[in-house]
Amino acid sequence: MNGEQSRTGWSMVVPVKRLTAAKSRLAGFAGRHRHDLALAVATDTVLAVLATPGVGAVFVVTDDARAAAVLAGPGARIVGGEPGPGLNAALCHGARHADAIRPGSGVCALSADLPALRPQELDRVLAAAAAHPRSFLADAPGVGTTLYAARGAVDFAPAFEGESRLRHLAGGAAEIALSDVETVRRDVDTPDDLRAATALGLGPHTAKVLAELDG
Repeated sequence: MNGEQSRTGWSMVVPVKRLTAAKSRLAGFAGRHRHDLALAVATDTVLAVLATPGVGAVFVVTDDARAAAVLAGPGARIVGGEPGPGLNAALCHGARHADAIRPGSGVCALSADLPALRPQELDRVLAAAAAHPRSFLADAPGVGTTLYAARGAVDFAPAFEGESRLRHLAGGAAEIALSDVETVRRDVDTPDDLRAATALGLGPHTAKVLAELDG
């Protein structure tokens, strides 16, 4: 990343599903609080991203009106009009929007499912990503991906979902190998994932919903 990009910071693209479709594997655990839990996880993720020094702007890709209203409040820019089904299509849509507003900045896709995310850890990952044209961070199990970065929208070619670590490697992206960035790796899809994130320290919104579940 050049000096100008370093000064302006990354354009972060965070996809947020419609809450009615989000966190389906937590339905049995969260019950009627599932939609609230999904929104809380996304909110804690976005707040941590907004607090990260290396971030210049956050673009949340969502067509969910409730999520859009909540996440716009602290300063995220909402990108609607998703082009169709599929996470990667939504990310590319967000990246094009980000590039139109902030041309020349690096573009980074980040999972919205990181309720324990710490800004200082994300900042370390972004600093490492700046050394590569395209790069990614594997999730905690080492199968999927939580972060994919490119120096610009032209190079932006995410391959999320399923065994995305291998697809990103095959596509020529550099794998970011850092220790002590577990909160950036720990996405949450299942009750076991949520317990692992809890051990790292949850953000306040997720912690509040879990307290309501216990109550």
